[in-house]
Amino acid sequence: MTVAEGAYLDHAASTPVMPEVLDAMLVHLRDNYANPSGIHRQARNERRAIDDARELLAELLGCAPGEIVFTSGGTEADNLAIACARHPTGPGHVVVSAIEHHAILHPAASIGACIAPVSSDAIIDLDAFRELVDRSTELISVMGVNNEVGTIQPIAQLTQLVRDEAPQAIIHCDAVQALAWCDLPEMTRSCDLVTISAHKVGGPKGIGALVVRSSARERMTPLMLGGSQERDLRPGTENVAGIVGMAAAVALTSERRSEMNARVHALRDRFVDEVIEGLPGVRETAPRLLRSAGNAHFTFPGIDNEEMLLLLDAKGVAASAGSSCASGALEPSHVLVAMGMTAEQARTCVRFTLGATTTAAEIDYAIGAVIDAYEQLLGGVVATK
Repeated sequence: MTVAEGAYLDHAASTPVMPEVLDAMLVHLRDNYANPSGIHRQARNERRAIDDARELLAELLGCAPGEIVFTSGGTEADNLAIACARHPTGPGHVVVSAIEHHAILHPAASIGACIAPVSSDAIIDLDAFRELVDRSTELISVMGVNNEVGTIQPIAQLTQLVRDEAPQAIIHCDAVQALAWCDLPEMTRSCDLVTISAHKVGGPKGIGALVVRSSARERMTPLMLGGSQERDLRPGTENVAGIVGMAAAVALTSERRSEMNARVHALRDRFVDEVIEGLPGVRETAPRLLRSAGNAHFTFPGIDNEEMLLLLDAKGVAASAGSSCASGALEPSHVLVAMGMTAEQARTCVRFTLGATTTAAEIDYAIGAVIDAYEQLLGGVVATK
């Protein structure tokens, strides 16, 4: 993206597909189109592609190939994880954090889950969490990196707490946002279930996976019926091109993660520093040291974030107010409310997220556009397309 075009700073919502990923997928979209459940040669070739992708992902995620269940994305994988707490006699005791994605919060609420609070910095309150788990707890779910403010959660400490207080509990980590920035095997090695999604790391939309370790397999219940694919946990013809694309995207991300983190971290810090320097009164919503490298989240006092986003869009800058799945919602962000903000304060916040393709030119452009947009809104001048 050139300066003339603006700046795409919404990578937490979705990322551009890497050229290498697209090349890997095209073979299965254009030439190899057989159903992998067949017995003829073309079908066997597609089955082999799935098996190869599964083995590669297992190596990168730190699990066994048989522990990977392919899904239509992170939302389905999260719902499948929560479903393991459902029983014919009623749901078990479930605990989730207050800042989870709605793909966790909504199914968890449907079975009466307990909600664990977070600090004003959007970090899970381990002491409060300890009070909620006991020998009756069947499932807990805490995300690795928050999708709105980017805070990295203490998953290792949390899993140790759960193993001490509720050793029978299944531990799920929604690692959709963590995959780009964190060493996933290191973060989730003590978890029983782990969710990932391809389109957050340069892969295609519509494909994700749930890592189901052997410790959780017996408790898993499929969300759909009608086929034996994915070891009876996810029926339906496999999305071969998507699976191959996700494996390629995760492999490239793992290979480039260290360099990307350093480069994006520097760009993010410059963006934040110059915006705050140019706009006295604007502040970050959580300490930078607690957040992933690509997240910049501000409070812009005195304005409405929807107006800010529309004006930024008119200037060619793509940003968001929070989770894309909640876009258009009238309610304030549940993440910001959980951090202790009022509804009015939450509606002044804007999320900017950088990624692997973010350039210095985009950041230069975005700094000027953000400062100009905020000053226009404070002055009562709103640009139109």
